[in-house]
Amino acid sequence: RCQRWVENCRRADLEDKTPDQLNKHYRLCAKHFETSMICRSSPYRTVLRDNAVPTIFDLTSHLNNPHSRHRKRIKELSEDEIRTLKQQKIDETFERNQATQELNESNEQNTVSEGGGEEQEEKPVPLTLEERENKDYLKSLFEILILMGKQNIPLDGHNVDELPEGIFTSDNFQALLEYRINAGDEVLRKRFEMTAVNLEYCSKTQQKQMLEICESCVREETLREVRDSHFFSIVTDEVVDIAGEEHLPVLVRFVDDSHNLREEFIGFLPYEADPEILAVKFHTTITEKWGLNMEYCRGQAYIVSSGFASKMKIVATRLLEKYPQAVYTLCSSCALNIWLAKSVPVVGVSIALGTIEEVCCLFNQSPQLLVELDNTISVLFQNNKQKGNELKEICRSQWTGRHDTFEVLVDLIQALVLCLDAVSSDSSVRWNNFTLGRAFVLSSALTDFDFIVTIVILKNVLSFTRAFGKNLQGQTSDVFFAAGSLTAVLHSLNEVMENIEVYHEFWFEEATNLATKLDVQIKLPGKFRRAQQGNLDSEVTSENYYKEILSVPTVEHIIQELKDIFSEQHLKALKCLSLVPSVMGQLKFTTSEEHHADMYKNDLPNPDTLSAELHCWRIKWKHRGKDIELPSTIYEALHLPDIKFFPNVYALLKVLCILPVMKVENEKYEIGRRRLKAYLKNTLTEQRSSNLALLNINFDIKHDLDLMVDTYIKLYPDKVEFQEDFIPSNNSEVTEDA
Repeated sequence: RCQRWVENCRRADLEDKTPDQLNKHYRLCAKHFETSMICRSSPYRTVLRDNAVPTIFDLTSHLNNPHSRHRKRIKELSEDEIRTLKQQKIDETFERNQATQELNESNEQNTVSEGGGEEQEEKPVPLTLEERENKDYLKSLFEILILMGKQNIPLDGHNVDELPEGIFTSDNFQALLEYRINAGDEVLRKRFEMTAVNLEYCSKTQQKQMLEICESCVREETLREVRDSHFFSIVTDEVVDIAGEEHLPVLVRFVDDSHNLREEFIGFLPYEADPEILAVKFHTTITEKWGLNMEYCRGQAYIVSSGFASKMKIVATRLLEKYPQAVYTLCSSCALNIWLAKSVPVVGVSIALGTIEEVCCLFNQSPQLLVELDNTISVLFQNNKQKGNELKEICRSQWTGRHDTFEVLVDLIQALVLCLDAVSSDSSVRWNNFTLGRAFVLSSALTDFDFIVTIVILKNVLSFTRAFGKNLQGQTSDVFFAAGSLTAVLHSLNEVMENIEVYHEFWFEEATNLATKLDVQIKLPGKFRRAQQGNLDSEVTSENYYKEILSVPTVEHIIQELKDIFSEQHLKALKCLSLVPSVMGQLKFTTSEEHHADMYKNDLPNPDTLSAELHCWRIKWKHRGKDIELPSTIYEALHLPDIKFFPNVYALLKVLCILPVMKVENEKYEIGRRRLKAYLKNTLTEQRSSNLALLNINFDIKHDLDLMVDTYIKLYPDKVEFQEDFIPSNNSEVTEDA
């Protein structure tokens, strides 16, 4: 067909071209085709019919044009003439590009700056030798700080208290500076060759200022991608200790240019005890300091330790008041049952959760202890080896984050107690003093009746939400159908609440049987008994006490928490998951997403055509080829080659994807949280730095040293002089000899 087109056009110069070359590099005007050859009914664009060939040509028009009467026809051009014409065209194009480039350079010098509106000089003022040397010096300092951040090297070296009196030693920053000077850095050598040996090369204040600039520049690289993506969600992790101060790790979720859902760490926020102050600072930091527009925030989730849940809930409420579309959700990285347990406002539950974490941590730190526990499990479950092997496998994982953590603990508690008792009473040299001490303390905690009752009640109450929570962390279809099962879960819990007397009686009986197996005395907590001394009228039984202090508030709280976290807006968003083709297939392509998508109407590029587009989207998958599989996740749907032909569907899927409740399908894009955990695990509390942490966690993000240097000079113009950067070291004195 290409050959036919060339012949009809009478283009002899194109006869030697291949069909592929003609298709890629040449176009023909539509006016050369008959109207019947053009199909205008396509929903996307005007296209030619498969058998279309050009037939309309005016080959005599040049005869009526006096200016073109003496021109040769294209067909009569020789190869040399064609080659000459091509070369002339190339030369003309090159000259035109050169002229354009010169014009652009001239315009750049004379343009008005966008930021301040001040006129720039025609030529940039050249830097003096002193300014150039100062920039090179600052660049060297920034390079060292970035290296320390990436390699997780703390700024401070030896503790002053550890050194003998009169001995001076450099901190890590100064030591690296000296090493770089000795390795041949002439800029630093020239700068410091006349400096006293016991002076700091860079003051602590200057180090802090430069680190803040490093942190800001590295964070900005991620935030730039977030802004380009428009929509994002905010997620916080558990409160952590940074050099003696509590901080809140903040992560951001967004879909990048390659349609990949990413979760990146963007910094720490100082934690405030007052939730109202925390809410204000949280909002101010995100909007003013980090420059994110919360109008584009579509989700928020908070993973918190016991005792912090109520405060973070207030933060979520305040943000929802300002930004109603920032839906408060669960986070996909935290099991629903664990999240619910941590939010229960009962002191006994917080203590029990802390004890469980300590037990898990102790065994994970010691392979020898795990072997001892394996042997204990083998003895206890010798009649049920399959159950024993399952428990052994679970013990070697982070079992405190499972949906069935409390079921596992009830099955495992006897083995844990026997193992810890054996270790704490072992008089040999197998165990160090720390292990012996922790084993004794944790064994006592596990055999406290208050702990036993707490875990048994949590196990039974959270059994109603276990399957629901597991589905929320499953496939996209599981999440969709889980949203529809919430009503049944709440109905079951309300029934428990209405018959709490009966349910608590069964739960307490199970707790007493377990306590009897562990030879634990059934009694009221010592704190309560001491408070009731002298009160002759007090005849509170253990069963009634734990019903009022534990069972009732726990069930009430979980019912309310489920209603709050799965709000009407949240459930409507999850109902939109029927856009995913595999969910459509399970629903026999009879879904109607338009009603649920109303909440995102303002986020759509063409909201008026949503209904028609959704119809086309359903028809596309309903009448697909037999060999075409239905995409089962949002990730797969976003990577479809023709997804851009459905702009509204594409926009909806992007917004749904960033909801914190949706799991990150590709694990390599969830590295922010994993690196954060690794940093906290590998760094001593007193050596942690919020600035260095960001550099370490985001070590693969590009950084612009020139931008950092220019930013520092702009922010601290009075501190660029060399003499002002030197102050006496904190752990030495300037002597007269120096």
